[in-house]
Amino acid sequence: MSEYQYYEFLAIDRRLTAGEMAELRSFSTRARITSTSFVNDYQWGDFKGDENAWMDRYFDAFLYFANWGTNVLKLRLPSSLLDKRTANLYCVGESASAREHKGKAILTFASDDEEIDEWPDESDALSALIPIRTQIAAGDFRSLYIGWLLSAQTGELEDEEVEPPVPQGLGDLDGSLERLVDFLRIDTDLLDAAAAVSPPMTAQTLTREAIQKWIAARPRTERDDYLERFIAGEEPALSAELQRLIGNRNVAESRTARTVGTLLHAARDLGDERRSVEAARAEIEKTRREQEAASARSKHLDDLARKEPAVWKEIDSLIATKQPANYDRAVSLLVDLRDLAAKQSRESSFLDRLDVLRAEHARKPSFIAKLQRAGLC
Repeated sequence: MSEYQYYEFLAIDRRLTAGEMAELRSFSTRARITSTSFVNDYQWGDFKGDENAWMDRYFDAFLYFANWGTNVLKLRLPSSLLDKRTANLYCVGESASAREHKGKAILTFASDDEEIDEWPDESDALSALIPIRTQIAAGDFRSLYIGWLLSAQTGELEDEEVEPPVPQGLGDLDGSLERLVDFLRIDTDLLDAAAAVSPPMTAQTLTREAIQKWIAARPRTERDDYLERFIAGEEPALSAELQRLIGNRNVAESRTARTVGTLLHAARDLGDERRSVEAARAEIEKTRREQEAASARSKHLDDLARKEPAVWKEIDSLIATKQPANYDRAVSLLVDLRDLAAKQSRESSFLDRLDVLRAEHARKPSFIAKLQRAGLC
């Protein structure tokens, strides 16, 4: 199978300049480049740039996948919206990592599964995950916790290590977070085990009263600094930063700190229970289908009983054509007549008539072979 790689970069907080777009074009003549994006796929070649360097300089989001099972998502946002201490609580391994560069926090989530050999779907690839960046900026760290789960799932963490704070709403994910779970191939049993202690998401309403109270409590120099920065309009994330500060949002609430080993064990128990329930449901469904099939078969045989003499005549006519397809139809009717005879407890009568039929057509080896395969000889 041919190799396939997909690269997508997105600039969110500012547009690329003409000079920057020209720099990006020097790396690829066929990439789709706009003032906010760089998209390219490779089937025979390879990416000539450095995604980490590009995230440092140009872009706020990056997505990569390949048909040999590697999926990567990178997100960049101001450190004022995600401090290093918080990022390092969740991003602790190779599967989920965090770094800082010139006042920016850069997150990397990576999933590898060499057993997957597929041609990925690039439609709406990165756009479906972008809302996660806004969630993090607002203090919603469910995506960070999902990244930590990936590190636990892949064996990067010791069993004795303790989980980070469990965010609210882990058991009620929106579309973007569900896409992240799928993209990173998170074990849903592990996610369910983790979500067992996650409280429901608390609605955050930023009222005018709260805003006025926060402003009144700030020193004048701080208020003036925020006002100057806001009017200058050079910090797209400033509004989110202020809303988070004023709302004092802290969705990371963990009442029970569990170890990695405890979570993995709970996930295995949930998996066993789920498979047991699924097996029971499958057995019930199998029984239902068998009963329906048996009922339909019984009705078919009852209908056949009312026209049995005509069916024997039809069988004779079909055999006389010496056509393979008609032989198949004749054998199928004979099987029906055999089952009807068994239902009516007159098997010996059917077998006597079948013996006569076999003798009459003994010189038709193709027909006799079909009878044998149907268990009629």
